[in-house]
Amino acid sequence: MRKIDELLLEYGQSHQNETNKAIHWICVPAIFFSIVGLIYSIPSGSVESLLPFLGDFANWATLALIVVLFYYVSLSPPLALGMFFFSALCLAVANLINLVSPVPLWAVSIAIFILAWIFQFYGHKIEGKKPSFFKDVQFLMIGPAWLMHFIYKKLGLAY
Repeated sequence: MRKIDELLLEYGQSHQNETNKAIHWICVPAIFFSIVGLIYSIPSGSVESLLPFLGDFANWATLALIVVLFYYVSLSPPLALGMFFFSALCLAVANLINLVSPVPLWAVSIAIFILAWIFQFYGHKIEGKKPSFFKDVQFLMIGPAWLMHFIYKKLGLAY
């Protein structure tokens, strides 16, 4: 069995309850976005000189997501492609909030992060099982991939 299949199976074992799953469909992407937003909020400084071709997207979040995407590629190149598009969407939304919102991106991201984790823990209370990342921190990265694999299945795509 491929490593990605093992990880998705193990992650899925603590996500059987329908309410918990529904909460995860909202909160996992929200947490992913909030982390992107928080990292995006770090003054870019030297990153702009490293990645000048990225224009407004030359920031720490882009650099961090490049590293994250290498992890996803190591598990499943097709799934990494979906995560690339979701990551690009997160960067675009962070950029938009940064440009037009009267509330700083970092503040929006912290609020989303806190609220989403409250709901995540509530979902696991309903489930009656601890979050997977308590066993292995790598499951923090598997959560978004777990959701993406359902999208792939729905579309009839191999992951």
